[in-house]
Amino acid sequence: MISANKFIENIRRSTATTILFSFLILIFSSGCQSSQGNKPDEVVAEKAKPAIFILQKEKLSSAITMPGELIAFQQVDLYAKVNSFVKKLNVDVGSEVQLGQVLAVMEAPEINSQLSTADSRISSLEATYNGSKANYNRLLETSKTPGTISPNELDLAYAKEQSDLAQLQAAKSASREITDTKNYLEIRAPFAGVVTTRNVSVGAYVGPSGKGSELPLFTLQEQKKLRLVVDVPEAYTSFLKNKNEVRFTVKSLPDNTFTASIQRMAGALDYKLRSQRIEMDVINKDKKLLPGMVAEITISLPGQDSSFLVPSTAIINSAEGIYIIRANRGKAEWVTVKKGRAEQGRVEIYGNLSAGDSLVVNANEEIRKGSEIN
Repeated sequence: MISANKFIENIRRSTATTILFSFLILIFSSGCQSSQGNKPDEVVAEKAKPAIFILQKEKLSSAITMPGELIAFQQVDLYAKVNSFVKKLNVDVGSEVQLGQVLAVMEAPEINSQLSTADSRISSLEATYNGSKANYNRLLETSKTPGTISPNELDLAYAKEQSDLAQLQAAKSASREITDTKNYLEIRAPFAGVVTTRNVSVGAYVGPSGKGSELPLFTLQEQKKLRLVVDVPEAYTSFLKNKNEVRFTVKSLPDNTFTASIQRMAGALDYKLRSQRIEMDVINKDKKLLPGMVAEITISLPGQDSSFLVPSTAIINSAEGIYIIRANRGKAEWVTVKKGRAEQGRVEIYGNLSAGDSLVVNANEEIRKGSEIN
């Protein structure tokens, strides 16, 4: 019993010692915190002081990247002018042709018959005209002797000569028309390029679109010079000018960067896309680029006039609108602005602003209107 009582007494003493030690640690900790003064409040105060910068006008040069398309500088579908049969094909898909080169020869036997008939008619009318002309000339010489030929007879002979001449000229005109039609039996290249499509074979019946051939005989493209076409959104059209340089890449040649310059601008917006079509000429003598390729285009947009530029952190996008915070006589003033272009963390803004205004760099909604700004 005595040993048990001593054991209990020792436990009580240990517990009291532990409680006393914990109490001393708590007092010491409180003293240390009180000795540090108001430093946490001072840190909060320091964070609450917003950084200020002076607003100035600058020029912003930016760039936009968008997809475009490479197309042939010239492209044409070639049809037969008259109903005929393919007699000979001189080219095939992939053939390079020159201006005026014969691509195919057609045949139409009825045209040859018509031409023979026209030539025979011309010979007949020439003989008739020569006879009437000779008759008129004889009468004219005879009429020089007074009383031999009446004036009426001479007029009739002259009218007959002129009538025969008119018929002869009409026959020659008809013959030329048939000859021109016969010339259409040769399909010639309207410009130098590459044949990209062939839809007929020898012996095929061809003719104008819808009258013998639904598909063209050939499709011809000029590939040594291409057009790079892109639709630029309305917001950027005011920065575009002729001769502005652009850079572009294509997926099949990711390591190559190509350059071109703006040559043609539509001068109007597409009613559906609200964008302006622009075209660049691309010299492609080695034919590394192909029509139909999709290009990733980078267009530089140089600044035209000076504008106010601010860091993107200085702009507040709230549900009520877009604002910046201006320090006005030590008070925070919220100013409504509109955003322009953005480039590398800087944004153009437009509003009731003046050069030299003091603006908050890191604006946020915690800086209330009218609050003090040092």
